[in-house]
Amino acid sequence: MTISRNVVDQTNFNPSPNLPYQLRIADFVAAMQDVYDFFYDVNSHLVGKGLERLDDMLRPAIMSGVLSDMVTASLAKHSRALTENKYHNGHPDLVVQGVYAENSVRSGDQGVEIKTTRKKGGAVDTHGARDQWLCVFVYSVDNETEPATNRLPMTFTEVYLSLVTTADFRRNPRGELGTRTATLDRYGIRKLRDNWVYKI
Repeated sequence: MTISRNVVDQTNFNPSPNLPYQLRIADFVAAMQDVYDFFYDVNSHLVGKGLERLDDMLRPAIMSGVLSDMVTASLAKHSRALTENKYHNGHPDLVVQGVYAENSVRSGDQGVEIKTTRKKGGAVDTHGARDQWLCVFVYSVDNETEPATNRLPMTFTEVYLSLVTTADFRRNPRGELGTRTATLDRYGIRKLRDNWVYKI
């Protein structure tokens, strides 16, 4: 099985998105390419051992969590003003360097929250409605092509980044054992999509 190396197509970026905290298109290019390179290296090793690709091993929820952590770490590495929030499960994922003590805050308002999803258009559940800069990476994974040797690599298909408010969310009903979540309503989704960063 031959593993394909994915390369970010820079022609798919919005030439003039509204980017906060001195973020640059180059930061997104580098972060996305870091993820692509990681999957290429890991999958080449796995397949060389006769094992499945990481894309095929991970359940969707786990895959989204892994990608969120990877994108957060890589954007922090390439960004001029943002760094990872050192508080475990703190909000937002990326905080402005030096604003919070030891760059650690349970719930702050200076930074960018990162989400990843397979849902086209970027509709994603969050743990609560907040005023925040929300960045959503949409990706696709080919788990279906047969034979598996012909499967395409994981690909980012859309990236959105917008300043949303609590009024842009709808609260989702919670089941007896469920966790309370919130999702952008139709106006919030429109606001998010209006400031697209990347689209294939």
